[in-house]
Amino acid sequence: MKNMNRHDQKIADALTTEDLWKLMLGRVPPIVSEYFRGGADAETTMRANVRAFQQSQTTAYGAQKFPNLDMSTTVVGQRLDVPWFISPVGSLRSLYPKADAVASRVAGEYGTVMALSTLSGTSLEEVSAASKGTCWFQLYLCGGRETALRGIARSKKAGFKGLILTMDTGVSGMRAMHARMKPMEAVAPFKGLGLMEMIELALRKISLAPQMLPRLPWLIRHFRDGGLIQFVNVIDDKGEPMPYTDIGTQLAASAVTWDDLKWIKEAWGNEHPLIVKGIHCAYDARKAEEMGATGVVWSNHGGRQQDRVPPSLHMVAKEMPLVGDTRLDFMMDGGIRNGTDILI
Repeated sequence: MKNMNRHDQKIADALTTEDLWKLMLGRVPPIVSEYFRGGADAETTMRANVRAFQQSQTTAYGAQKFPNLDMSTTVVGQRLDVPWFISPVGSLRSLYPKADAVASRVAGEYGTVMALSTLSGTSLEEVSAASKGTCWFQLYLCGGRETALRGIARSKKAGFKGLILTMDTGVSGMRAMHARMKPMEAVAPFKGLGLMEMIELALRKISLAPQMLPRLPWLIRHFRDGGLIQFVNVIDDKGEPMPYTDIGTQLAASAVTWDDLKWIKEAWGNEHPLIVKGIHCAYDARKAEEMGATGVVWSNHGGRQQDRVPPSLHMVAKEMPLVGDTRLDFMMDGGIRNGTDILI
């Protein structure tokens, strides 16, 4: 295509999500890309999510014409032009400038939902404004109840039409490959350190040069976009955004319980749907409905939180028939790589 640089042309030429993954891994430093690639422990569940779809089959009927395909659907009372949406992903801005807003714009162009993570580096307002469609806000309780209430109020004011509460982050997932890279050391400040500690930290940062220098375009864009991200949708009582810190520790310190769902539902109200994400079993799905949820997402967090739990597709097959009498709408994530997976 004309007027495209070489990298954009490669993106345009990509035929599969695997092609896009390869481009990302070559463009982004491993200490960043591994956060998005890796799974918990032995990554058994992460791989099983994909394998569950690969081992599934469907029936193809012959002698059919499809002159007008309508893929639209309705979920939690909201119309989607396609049967998929963008699930919340934290720290997207570390991959690409204003990535959350870019993803929101693309979701809007497809007539589907952009679900924004609490742990994003782009403001709620900017993400909402970027989309011609619907945005949902995914809530973590980082910073405690009052901070979460500020986020809920802000998302409502910004025009978000759904609230997702993630339930499966009681402890941080052990993503060993990323942990070995010691990412928090790479972004640690020098302030308050003694001389020897400063030297050690400086050497640690310098040691990243071999993976940074071959990826100068990413590095330049990253710093032009403000450098190390802050979590601008987690605002403390002083009006300051949460700095980039040990996310796992933050999540473990603010684990969600069913009791939390009461005040979250009260703050969010009844005008737009409340969706509970991270449901593994029929019991929890029923509990979510009892507490006021409109929909649930069968999800194991992409295999990133707890290993050796069932693939999301298996949860759907085993648990969803047990809750067919509820009024819930159901969604899932994990392991989806192409349109055939969505068809399954």
